[in-house]
Amino acid sequence: MDTDDLATCLAALGQPTRLAAFRHLVRAGDSGLAVGALGTRLGLVPSTMTHHLAALIKAGLVVQERQGTRLICRADFARAQAVSGALLAECCADEGRG
Repeated sequence: MDTDDLATCLAALGQPTRLAAFRHLVRAGDSGLAVGALGTRLGLVPSTMTHHLAALIKAGLVVQERQGTRLICRADFARAQAVSGALLAECCADEGRG
């Protein structure tokens, strides 16, 4: 993951509402959550929830799937692992270098 891509993901997660939404989706697992249910959990009206989800989708952290009349959101776990891996990839690389 390059620096710009990593920064985009971190910026999306750097907003408290989006971070809370992502954490709810992570907890929901592969089943995901409907946009309405996620908004209810966060106390947000649909338009505000959609705005925050758009940033997470653009960063590649969330994917959506239509199921009938419902829009289901899921965390992209591979992408989240890539973000954490990129942050920790060089852990301790300079340890012992004065």
